[in-house]
Amino acid sequence: MSDVKRKRNALNVKQKLEILKKLDNGESDSTDSEDVLHEGNALSHSAALQSVETLLDYMGQRGSDYGDITAVRKICVDIRQEMNKQQEQRLITDFFKQQILKRKFLV
Repeated sequence: MSDVKRKRNALNVKQKLEILKKLDNGESDSTDSEDVLHEGNALSHSAALQSVETLLDYMGQRGSDYGDITAVRKICVDIRQEMNKQQEQRLITDFFKQQILKRKFLV
């Protein structure tokens, strides 16, 4: 095995909250934060949600501040909403693909 360690770009809770605030304020999603997240470290929504839920459990065990826990819960909600949007978009796309295929076979 190689002893080479891969550098990982990880954001702390404060940085994540700043990113969410920027996005909520309508700033472009092509900000520096997105550049940090996409430097070879693509993360699925489900993996992100699992990580944030683990953080939430940890914060609960450690007796973290209620405001911090609430902020992390908001991140969970945001991730779930994004997952739902993507699922809905996939369903719509699949529906139209099926309609296009049906028309090709009927014509």
